[in-house]
Amino acid sequence: MASYSDVVVAKFVERDNRFIARCLLPKNNEEVIVHVKNTGRCRELLIPGVSVAINYQPAKSRKTDYDLIAVKKDDRWINIDSQVPNSLAEDALASSQIHLPYLSGEIIKIEREVTFGNSRFDLYLETATGQRVIVEVKGMTLANQSLAAFPDAPSERALKHVKELTILQAEGYQTYVLFIVQLAGIKQTTLYEKRQPALVKAFKQAMAQGLKVIAYQCQVTKDTIDIMGEVPFQIETNFNEEEGN
Repeated sequence: MASYSDVVVAKFVERDNRFIARCLLPKNNEEVIVHVKNTGRCRELLIPGVSVAINYQPAKSRKTDYDLIAVKKDDRWINIDSQVPNSLAEDALASSQIHLPYLSGEIIKIEREVTFGNSRFDLYLETATGQRVIVEVKGMTLANQSLAAFPDAPSERALKHVKELTILQAEGYQTYVLFIVQLAGIKQTTLYEKRQPALVKAFKQAMAQGLKVIAYQCQVTKDTIDIMGEVPFQIETNFNEEEGN
């Protein structure tokens, strides 16, 4: 589980750029500048007037005193902290809360941010049977009712990773893409083909070569997020953003 301290529920005003937004504090409607912990579009979430969770993190090295970590939509909290999926994944793999299919033997080694080929991947594992495993972790925040999808914005980084994983699978590594769905109430996950057709094509090619894709959803409150359980991934599912989260 990841938790945040000194969290306040505020009202979202406007996003000025990828990193900065403005919110109103509940006590006196004071407008404050906050750091958005997600550089994706989040346009279906960050709508003027919605409730957001911001945590107070003042420091001399910071330009803002608050981080925007979650958004409330349709009575559920959606965590948008792009840094939290990696730490959740590492802890859940180490504690066997997340199970990787086709993994043989106990995990005896976990490393973060390891470079293979021309890319740096989130997790590298080794098992007691000598299996070498590469796991790329992706946060998923875009949802339509009980269907969640990736990406919320075109991602050249994700496309590069999937192509590289295809090569590494052929070289003898066991490769995975692990989606951490940063909200609850999800019954299925997919790729948003309309948003990035090339990414879907790359996934299909990689999966045909042995890439495994799995997804786990989370229980989310305004100040916590925790792995809850696996949800199915189906690449062919039609996702419609227009109906929103």
